[in-house]
Amino acid sequence: MCSTGGPMADVNLKKLKTKKYKCKKCGNTFKGIGKKVICPNCKSEDTKCLE
Repeated sequence: MCSTGGPMADVNLKKLKTKKYKCKKCGNTFKGIGKKVICPNCKSEDTKCLE
């Protein structure tokens, strides 16, 4: 079964470990996953992990 969105997507996202990041360019704070985190506000890759 293939699904995009809906209740199953929400369950899977809750199990992922996110970290809090801050963008060095625009100052936006957000949660992200992975090694190459991109700011959702300005699309900069110049971010800092706060955890």
